[in-house]
Amino acid sequence: MVSADGLRFVVPQKSLHAGLNRKYFPGQRGVTYYNFVSNQFSGFHGIVIPGTLGESPFLLDGLLEHQTELRVQQIITDTAGYSDLIFGLFWLLGFQFSPRLADLGDSRLWRLDPKAHYGILNGVARNCLRRELIVENWDEFLRVAGSLKMGTVKPSELIRGLQRGNKISTLGRAIGELGRIRKTMHLLNYISDATYRRHILTQLNRHESRNGLARHVFHGQKGELRQRYREGQEDQLGALGLVVNALILWTTRYMNAALNHLRDSGYVVDPDDEKRLSPLGSK
Repeated sequence: MVSADGLRFVVPQKSLHAGLNRKYFPGQRGVTYYNFVSNQFSGFHGIVIPGTLGESPFLLDGLLEHQTELRVQQIITDTAGYSDLIFGLFWLLGFQFSPRLADLGDSRLWRLDPKAHYGILNGVARNCLRRELIVENWDEFLRVAGSLKMGTVKPSELIRGLQRGNKISTLGRAIGELGRIRKTMHLLNYISDATYRRHILTQLNRHESRNGLARHVFHGQKGELRQRYREGQEDQLGALGLVVNALILWTTRYMNAALNHLRDSGYVVDPDDEKRLSPLGSK
């Protein structure tokens, strides 16, 4: 299980690879370091994105291009990281996509059969999927999935090609239609299963704590990114990820030695307390 989230940095120098973003850099230019973190607290990939671009097209880049031994099964993001198209692509590739949902009241539930009766959900599952659009494009779905798996096309470039501005291609609409099935399943789980919601929130909290540790480490030059070119930005932020991973590894081993010392001294360690330990402290 992994999560993806962005860490924002101001870039005071003139740079083609930095963008204006009124929300995060009022009156300034900056980048987003879109980093990927496992449920073992380790960061395993990072992408530098100009501040004006959305993050969701880069989700699959991180999962398909990382060079670690992690076998990712589920990815968790915040609300801003999802769309019907993203749900469809993840499902085609065999990943479970589990974003945190903050706007449940505005979410739609979709059905395949307009005549089926869904009990207490019958009134809210009024939106019908276009089955024919999915069936007609099924062979194209398989080609897209194969191209992504084999690395012949970059996921973020494919997604931008499928949805240029406000215009989305026929194939993009078809993948989005497929994604609505998976999104409906996720919504039903999210609403009905408190354990599932807690599972998502716990991983996002881990990620936010790791970002906080990274902020403490990245303290020089006012915490700003002073590299003009993309390669330099990636090198500097990649080094930040490496240092944070080293801190987490050292703290984990040190905490383990402390627990073993307590046990050897006759102290009974409560397993529930042990589960709540985190290697992300920064004091």
